Amino acid sequence: MSTKKQGFWAIVRREIVRMQSRPLYGLSMVFAPLFCFVFFTTLMHEGLPESLPAGVVDEDNTTVSRSILRNLDSYQQTEIIKQYANFAEAREAMQRNEIYGFFYIPKGTELKASSQQQPVISIYTNATYLIPSSLLYRDMKTMAVMAAAAVGREVLFAKGANLDQAMGFLQPIQMDMHAISNPWLNYNIYLSNTMLPAVLVLMVLLVTCFSIHTELKDGTAHEWLDMADDNILKAVSAKLFPQTMVFSLMASIYLVLLYGYLGFPAHNGFWPMLLAAELLILASQGFAVFIASAIPSLRWSLSLCTLWGVLSIPISGFSFPVMGMPAPLQALSYLFPLRYYFLIYVDQALNGIPMVYSAWFYTALLAFLVLPLVDISMLRKAARKYTYLP
Repeated sequence: MSTKKQGFWAIVRREIVRMQSRPLYGLSMVFAPLFCFVFFTTLMHEGLPESLPAGVVDEDNTTVSRSILRNLDSYQQTEIIKQYANFAEAREAMQRNEIYGFFYIPKGTELKASSQQQPVISIYTNATYLIPSSLLYRDMKTMAVMAAAAVGREVLFAKGANLDQAMGFLQPIQMDMHAISNPWLNYNIYLSNTMLPAVLVLMVLLVTCFSIHTELKDGTAHEWLDMADDNILKAVSAKLFPQTMVFSLMASIYLVLLYGYLGFPAHNGFWPMLLAAELLILASQGFAVFIASAIPSLRWSLSLCTLWGVLSIPISGFSFPVMGMPAPLQALSYLFPLRYYFLIYVDQALNGIPMVYSAWFYTALLAFLVLPLVDISMLRKAARKYTYLP
């Protein structure tokens, strides 16, 4: 008769010993998440990239063109590092990645503008680098519009119009724009609030699958199941309990980092997001158990979990709206726990609406805990009869 202790807490102690015996657990559960937390929050600590290198080609070389370029260089995101003699030199500099874009003012621009011949000012950006090129394009386009308005204003002044008449003609409707939730347009707020939980989800998926399948690989699954009195639900719950505690600590750390130390918007406070993070961890574990039960292969289950974890980042909707995706991808997005966490974040942290309106998203995360019931009997069968094939 076996002298092994049985029960939930015996399996918990056994799992703690197994975790301590493999440095991979500490690396995956603690050091890798902490590194990513620090990396992503410091990647854009200034909020937006500043002093992006740009070039100019001023073939007109007039008072107006020089004024345009001085104003462009004064923008926070743009730094004019060099003035090129012609278009070919500027293009080659951009191809060598010395600059992200350049502003081209052709010869005769001021003369054509003053005689109402509609000159053309060109903007060239390297769209390979999406964020720098977008920011430079915004600054350059703004400067081009302002320059056109300035020239038009001078023409109207010459025709006898006063300032109010000129501005009413140039800008008949004045726009009053407000960026809600993130008025600073801080990219760190956009990036870190999704990337940090996404990293944690990926680690949860991988560690959960790894810990279950190593029982099958090492031939210890029979012992593990015996300690749970042949109850696979108890066996899995006890095995994942220490991992849940560690991942919950990691979630608390990144939430304190974001909403405490960095002061990111959290209009409904810390606790709704902590609840969402805890449910996200449990939902990810539930999905990983479902995969591990359906695919009794360490390689294939880890590959699928990696794919699912990586895909959860773009399909969650933080970089591209789900409503703009094709219908099959919109339907697929409901199978990713990170999608519901992102919706909770938008409602609770950014918009600050009552929690009752996010109840469906919290419930959806809880529903992932039921998912393993579909095929967990296959895991019990594998624990009894499966023979590992390298």
